[in-house]
This record gives sequence, C-alpha cells and structure tokens, in this order.
Amino acid sequence: MAKIKKNNSLLENLSGSVGDLVFRQMPDGSTRVSRKPDFSEREFSQAQTDHQGRFKLASAYASQAKTQPVYVERARRKKKNAYNLALADWFHPPVIHTIEQRDGRIRVQASDDMQVAKVEVRILDSDGNVLEQGQAEQANPLFWEYATSAEGTVEASAWDLAGNVTVAEL
Repeated sequence: MAKIKKNNSLLENLSGSVGDLVFRQMPDGSTRVSRKPDFSEREFSQAQTDHQGRFKLASAYASQAKTQPVYVERARRKKKNAYNLALADWFHPPVIHTIEQRDGRIRVQASDDMQVAKVEVRILDSDGNVLEQGQAEQANPLFWEYATSAEGTVEASAWDLAGNVTVAEL
C-alpha cells in the first residue's frame, strides 16, 4: 500500500477507485493507494449467509423505524444516528433479570438496550396449561408488575421495540 504525501495537491484529496487502484482517505489526513481487491473466487459459509440474511431484515426494520420518536430522541442525546440505533436494537433482545412472586403480585425486572415495549405474564399448571395470562404494568423503568390470584409456574415474556422476545420462568 502506497502513501501519498500531503504536498501532492493532485492526489491528496482523491478517494475511490480508478482502474485497478483504490484511493483511501485515512483519519490522519493522508491518502493511501492500493490495488483493488479481487473477490471473484469468494464463497460464503452457511453462517455468513445466515448473518447476511439477518442483517437484511435488521436493515429493513431500521429503515422504517429510524423515524420513531424513541430512536430519534436517543440519537439526538447520544449524538448518534437513529438508523444505527434501530439496527443495533434489532440484534439485541431484551433481558429478563428476575421474576418474583409474593402477596398476589408478580414482579418482573427486564431491560433492553433501547426500551422494553411490553411484558406479558402467564401462569401455568403442572401440565403446562395456561391458568391465567395478561399484560404486566410498568411500575418504573426496570420493573413490571402483574396482579394474580392463580398459583402455578410463572412464565414472563419481554418484548422490545424491534419485536424481539425473551421468555423466562420462575
């Protein structure tokens, strides 16, 4: 890779490709020249192809979600791009930290890199049949609460804005 000196006014701000040469602007202000890479023999593994498919879905989500107020406001506060925040949110599902049951209330602690959109609670009997289910109310930014009179296995599901869901049992 060749480096162009700053006093070469003809080439110092050039970027892109010309023929088989690629010109790159570096962070220090210098320009680097290299041969164009050859990807004609490249074969992707199944894992790479799967990730490319997931990235296409994430990109489609981020393209429509970048105007949602949550992403716009967070991007403004963090001096980032709303599209990139939505893209990252698509790849990161919410996390359920704890599920507690006492005094007829179920309390779920859940978080997400952007926002937990909703939490749903299901009470199951010993055979896995649903005795009761409903949406929990947000008590504060981290905790969601659900009032119940049923006894059984508690299953909580947390959704984020991108539609990712995480399920946990007590």
